[in-house]
Amino acid sequence: MKLNKYIFAALITSTTLFLGSCSDFLDRSPQGQFTEDDNPNALVNGKIYNVYTMMRNYNVTAGPPAFAIHCFRSEDSEKGSIASDGSDVAEMYDDFVYTPTNGLLGAYWGQNYAIIYQCNEILDAIAAKETAGQTETEDIINKGEASFFRAYCYFNLVRAFGEVPLVTYKINDASEANIPKTSADKIYEQIDKDLKTAEESLPETWNTEYTGRLTWGAARSLHARTYMMRNDWNNMYTASTDVIKKGLYNLKTPYNEIFTDDGENNGGSIFELQCTATAALPQSDVIGSQFCEVQGVRGAGQWDLGWGWHMATEYMAQAYEQGDPRKNSTLLYFRHSDSEPITPENTNEPYGESPVSPAMGAYFNKKAYTDPALRKEYTNKGYWVNIRLIRYADVLLMGAESANEKGIPGEAIDYLEKVRARARGTNSNILPKVTTTDQGELREAIRHERRVELGLEFDRFYDLVRWGIAKEVLHAAGKTNYQDKNALLPLPQTEIDKSKGVLVQSPDYQ
Repeated sequence: MKLNKYIFAALITSTTLFLGSCSDFLDRSPQGQFTEDDNPNALVNGKIYNVYTMMRNYNVTAGPPAFAIHCFRSEDSEKGSIASDGSDVAEMYDDFVYTPTNGLLGAYWGQNYAIIYQCNEILDAIAAKETAGQTETEDIINKGEASFFRAYCYFNLVRAFGEVPLVTYKINDASEANIPKTSADKIYEQIDKDLKTAEESLPETWNTEYTGRLTWGAARSLHARTYMMRNDWNNMYTASTDVIKKGLYNLKTPYNEIFTDDGENNGGSIFELQCTATAALPQSDVIGSQFCEVQGVRGAGQWDLGWGWHMATEYMAQAYEQGDPRKNSTLLYFRHSDSEPITPENTNEPYGESPVSPAMGAYFNKKAYTDPALRKEYTNKGYWVNIRLIRYADVLLMGAESANEKGIPGEAIDYLEKVRARARGTNSNILPKVTTTDQGELREAIRHERRVELGLEFDRFYDLVRWGIAKEVLHAAGKTNYQDKNALLPLPQTEIDKSKGVLVQSPDYQ
């Protein structure tokens, strides 16, 4: 565990305890409100630190709402756990029986808007200082951070729901947030504007005491991702190659170390949420997160590590090429009984044999697996594990995909090879270099690489949607209820009810 991770987290923690919690956001009508009374005398700098804490929240990055919306809907992952644990979630997100009353919808919506409203308040305060001619360097950086997080949350919402209310001003009264939906194009216009502000305002690097704080690279990489969702190849190419050509990031960390404690904040990490734990205090998502607890092995004894949610499918396992070491760094094998034999493949190196578990999925997510030595110190819950949100390998693959679509196969092959070479390591007998310049063949190779490099992370379902192959792929994997309309979720019924007719349900779910 590196000390610099704790310094920035300590600043966030003290600020969070001062500002208080936004856990009652969903109780506010109609979409919540955030006023000065919630945070008396809080400084702008303190409020931006609080946003980092809000981003670690169970409902937006670290719990079932995030995993259900981003992950369960693909062919590569599913709810997992046991049948009686969240059966309604499996029906909705694994089987695409959508219902606006599903509780995870409202939780995800609410936390994203809570962050947006906090950012609006920060940006409003900075604008007032700009008007008064009192802007300081820290204000410029805070402006970039708030703009980034607002864009991040609107990107979450527009991908999940399509048209949503666009609120870019400070909310003083609940009625001010009760507005109709805005078109997806207008939401993306705001995202572009916010990310341009972030790119102009954020530094390229930070001193070690601020490890994990947002940078220019994070903003530019997120911008590339938003262009990717729109299949805007020109802007996607420019944004991703801007990051690549800066030379700020690398793939020196072996793949099997990226998601370990030693791999935190490595040279290929563009943005990861800093999480901490302490043996002296009860585990808390104020300083850490439930990311690993929710996905941890559902077992007994030494294997009672979590809830067992977000498990990989056999389709995920079958996607890997022969000998690809990323398979055993992504999939955590387990046995259904003690009588099952232990084989070299299902031995969970370097921590001994695989667990026995009653869980339903094929594999647990090894990217959320925790070090046994640290479990003894901090309990099994894994609150100390950082959440990786943007990795350099993703940016290289965005560069490869956009270059290929623009008819620059040589450049696409180069970016693709960087990712495969890191995975290959010193074993020249696996993962041969892709050399085809045929656009269609290279397109399939890049799509495959995204699937295995980013396995069980947050974007596979959205890749299927933007490529226009979601129905084909999901039906082939047995998720035959999926229809094109299921690319977007229904708006939460709780929010529609609170709006008293202002917020209208999507036509597909009326």
